[in-house]
Amino acid sequence: MKKIIIIGVGAQGSTIARRMDEHPGVSEIICADYDIRAAEKLSKSLKKATAVKIDARVVNNLIKAAEGSDLMVNGLPLEFNLIIMEAALAVNASYVDMAGPMEDIGFVESYKLIFSEWHKNFKENELTALVGCGSSPGLANVIARESVDKLDTCDQIGIYIYEGVWARKFTPFWWSPEVAFGDMAYSTFRCENGNIVEDKPFSRPVMMKFIGIDQEIRMVDHEHDEPVTMGLLADKVLKGVKNVEFKYGGPHVELSESLYHLGLLSKEPVTVKGADIVPMDLVLKLCPPAPKFPDEIKAILDEGLVKDEGAFLVRVDGNKEGKPVRIDGYVNAPGLVEAFEKSGLSHEAYLTGQCASVFVKMMVDNAFTEKGVFVPEQLHADARHYCFQELAKLGITVNETVGKRIA
Repeated sequence: MKKIIIIGVGAQGSTIARRMDEHPGVSEIICADYDIRAAEKLSKSLKKATAVKIDARVVNNLIKAAEGSDLMVNGLPLEFNLIIMEAALAVNASYVDMAGPMEDIGFVESYKLIFSEWHKNFKENELTALVGCGSSPGLANVIARESVDKLDTCDQIGIYIYEGVWARKFTPFWWSPEVAFGDMAYSTFRCENGNIVEDKPFSRPVMMKFIGIDQEIRMVDHEHDEPVTMGLLADKVLKGVKNVEFKYGGPHVELSESLYHLGLLSKEPVTVKGADIVPMDLVLKLCPPAPKFPDEIKAILDEGLVKDEGAFLVRVDGNKEGKPVRIDGYVNAPGLVEAFEKSGLSHEAYLTGQCASVFVKMMVDNAFTEKGVFVPEQLHADARHYCFQELAKLGITVNETVGKRIA
């Protein structure tokens, strides 16, 4: 029986808590959040949970709250990752989060640090840390590794996500606008000819056709973990892949790109009629918040949707027995309407939260027990198959097609 503490009980954290409350291998859940009302509301709806108010900026607060825990689950923004990992080591607990660290030293440098020093620290303490365990990164990495293992060599991996939900009510984002705009305005990364390349936001636009989507979609490079982790681990687990890219498309990308080119996502102040204004602050002040509660999502659905579609494709190109091969893995998951009917969550929160809950369940079930810090593309075959089987129970599956690579 395991005791779990979940730091941050927003959409993803609360989903994990509910799933673990049903798990016979979990004896106790601590719901920790700065918003004690949210933590208490969640814990009162569960059988095994208690609520704790916590300021996660102070490591001693985390250590005190997590004392006796076997597993720490991080549902907070990226800047909290390393401090929560530090607390996990202090209380001798394993660790899971949904995206890798973004430290002042840089995105690539942060991953190099956790693959070296932090890996060593967790391994020496006989603990496991899984980093980047949502839908993407997370499920996308598992699919990529599964496809690569079927090839003799791998040339390219592409992760392509299109979110095509248009509501009649202006809803620019289904997750934190602050996080979304910050990610959109951040440098992009790709692995190109074996080197990790940093580029400007919204770079290298292409038109792509996805199965089930009538029109071609404009896709652009976007800051994401996968090109960095896969580039760093290419020779170790991905058969020497030289090129990895992540591209994003949809109405939120189009909005953000226009604001970016107008300078409105800048954090540098500009003078307007004698007053200094930070453009990003103005945009965030005027941007409506993401719908968080079921009644907010229901109000949007009641007003009506223009379109509820999307695509999540992991494409792997390589060679098998001397012949060029392309493996496409399409993720099937509930859209907005279905996700809300199933769980009261948005499509984005459902997919990310349920994927994260499966990675946490995998830790509780000891389906992955190697010690150190790992990302999902490092999971062995049995652990990957565990993920696929558990996700299928939640209505999240993958359709794979294998064919000859033409271009």
